[in-house]
Amino acid sequence: MRAVAHTVVLVLLAPMLCPGQEFQIQQKRKLSSSIKLIKEFEAAEEDVYHLGAGDEITVEVWGRPELTGKHILGPDGRITLPLAGSLKVTGLSRDEAPAAMVRAWEPYYNNLSVTMRIDRYVSNRVYVLGRVSSPGALQFERQPTLLDVITRAGGLPIGGVGADKAALARCAIFRGRDQVLWVDLRKMLNEGNLAYNIRLRRDDLVYIPDTDDQLVYVLGEAAKPGAYPLSPTMSFLDALALAGGPTENAARKSIWLVRPSADISWEISLNDILSHKTNPAIALEEGDIIYVPRSGFSKFGFALQRISPLTGFAIIGTLVK
Repeated sequence: MRAVAHTVVLVLLAPMLCPGQEFQIQQKRKLSSSIKLIKEFEAAEEDVYHLGAGDEITVEVWGRPELTGKHILGPDGRITLPLAGSLKVTGLSRDEAPAAMVRAWEPYYNNLSVTMRIDRYVSNRVYVLGRVSSPGALQFERQPTLLDVITRAGGLPIGGVGADKAALARCAIFRGRDQVLWVDLRKMLNEGNLAYNIRLRRDDLVYIPDTDDQLVYVLGEAAKPGAYPLSPTMSFLDALALAGGPTENAARKSIWLVRPSADISWEISLNDILSHKTNPAIALEEGDIIYVPRSGFSKFGFALQRISPLTGFAIIGTLVK
């Protein structure tokens, strides 16, 4: 049985290396245009708001004041209704949620008229980190675009020196644990190309680095997946430690070090490194990706696509049971 983690255009398959084999530059391959990948990555348009964890709602039941009241959706997406008890409403629209409440109360009441009002939109959030004035979680009443997020976060203008040096040349959008997309913001902000102003999904993370930052990436089953500044002496273990190490669900024996600049990968066993069976001093280069697959799968494949040779790529994990 095949389970594909995400659907994004796959254009570049990276060959595997045996443990201990040196990285070698492979022949470059023709890549599709960056704008095509960006449009593939763009979230589908949401015409209707769906409830999520943290949203605050008011439920009004005509003629039944004992059932009327305010609720906050818990982390599990549930609310507690009088008599009916726990009810999961996450993912439901403002029309679907009252219908679900009517069904929950059917054993106790007949012919209820239920309406629901959303008092505070909390779950429709995007996280932003890096060179912005207001990092953290940003909440939106509607589906945000990349420009919405940058504007709300107070991104720094292009140009300047020292603490005010260019910050809006590019940004990375992290989606889930195994997708990252780089966007050249100059195309959108300086040239006015709104094709780069893509719609985002809930819980996307937008990272805006300094233009001269050198980054490596830890994705997959790491405690804190994301982008990390590359230091001159950073090793595989250093980067994995910065990301909080593997989660309990990680496949510690099959962690992948991917080098997009050379179109190659390397399967690494963390257990072998910790037991000194493998050299722990595995040096990293700018743009390297450490991908930690989920355990319980017998095979892992991946695909890469770069927006440009210098600025970006997306990685999509494909797990085959």
